[in-house]
Amino acid sequence: MIVRWGPISLLAEVCEELGMRECLLVASPRWDNLVLPIEPVARWTEVPSVRVEEAADLARDGVVAIGGGSAIDFGKAISAATKLPLVSVPTTYGGAEWTPYFGLRDPQRRMRGGGSGARLAGIVYDVGLTVALPREETVGTAMNALAHCAEALYVHGHNEESDEHALAGARLISEFLPRVVESPLDRDLRTELLRGASFAGEALAGSMLALAHAMAQAVGGKYGFAHGTLNGILLPPALRYNARYAPAAVRAFGDAVGGDAAARVEELNALGGITRLRELGVPEQDIPELAASTAQRGGNQANPHPATPKEIEELLRSAW
Repeated sequence: MIVRWGPISLLAEVCEELGMRECLLVASPRWDNLVLPIEPVARWTEVPSVRVEEAADLARDGVVAIGGGSAIDFGKAISAATKLPLVSVPTTYGGAEWTPYFGLRDPQRRMRGGGSGARLAGIVYDVGLTVALPREETVGTAMNALAHCAEALYVHGHNEESDEHALAGARLISEFLPRVVESPLDRDLRTELLRGASFAGEALAGSMLALAHAMAQAVGGKYGFAHGTLNGILLPPALRYNARYAPAAVRAFGDAVGGDAAARVEELNALGGITRLRELGVPEQDIPELAASTAQRGGNQANPHPATPKEIEELLRSAW
């Protein structure tokens, strides 16, 4: 995969190298005024969206997705349907650009399906596109990246290379997220946070997801809440649970973030302002249903010790 760091003008170079001259652009109206170095054959602005077939009909020789996880996931869905190459230009810290898997949400952000098979061909990291990111979204997507780092260390299938990426990402995110929140317009600080998120994405690509993500997917898929915010809330209870089954990995993560693993994540997540499920509006009476849904997910099955519905219910209540 081609990875470039620098201004969005590098997008033209990447597309040229991939032979993409008539690409479909996926980008929400937020980016309508962004000056692009390419001339897409068509533009898709409904983000998130489930209308994959309609969008796929507009693609010719490639797909470019600019935005956060919703835009990039939709781009991946189109790539999987058409077998065309995808170039991602991330504007958040979520790391979707590193994996072929995708989730599809409707415009109300409720989960409507997903899949795999995207042809990941390129990434352009332009830190300037992250500078205007609001505080809540900055923290939320960075917490998603941090969850990728943590889970990469103990998920079934973790490996030495992914471990290295995970620890590098965790160190950078832990150090630079508070500094970015303090000075959100500082490009140098944003660059280091984005590098941490990139390491987290590489770790995710080489290892995949565990219990915290399974809980976040179950809750987010039902109510449409932001995935990163949910990971920030649900990673600490997952870390406390996994400390019993993968103590060395949880300790290594704690060392990387500079303290007790779960407590440090709670401290970082608090920078975004939302720290409990009830603050989002999750009904307490729905917790048993959410626990049952989580237990069946792949992330829970790939956890060092899959949690039972009863155990997951306890974890969710601890975060409620």
